Amino acid sequence: QVQLVESGGGLVQAGDSLRLSCAASGRTASSYAMAWFRQTPGKEREFVTVISWSGGSSYYADSVKGRFTISRDSAKNTVYLQMNSLRPEDTAIYYCAAYSTKSLRPAQYPGAFGWWGQGTQVTVSS
Repeated sequence: QVQLVESGGGLVQAGDSLRLSCAASGRTASSYAMAWFRQTPGKEREFVTVISWSGGSSYYADSVKGRFTISRDSAKNTVYLQMNSLRPEDTAIYYCAAYSTKSLRPAQYPGAFGWWGQGTQVTVSS
């Protein structure tokens, strides 16, 4: 049983920054990719970014490329999402997700991820 808990969300102004954290607890896999997805009302859950188990490979949605950075601290089973130059369209509930894999090209689809956090709200006002 693995639990993921996001934190760090909040209400900010356009152009501001936030850093989200996702801490895994319980019986975690030794090798797993971790990702961030986001969802707004009326939309499907959207891929944001993913990082491989080693931390050596990461991928980003075009909408956040150059603004967001994913990183992980494997010793702490924690992944971070540094969000810079936030825009109102970044407003969403952000979900942390993980699945067991050593792939350097982890999946970018919600269905591949078996472990999910409860989400943290990010609101960007203009």
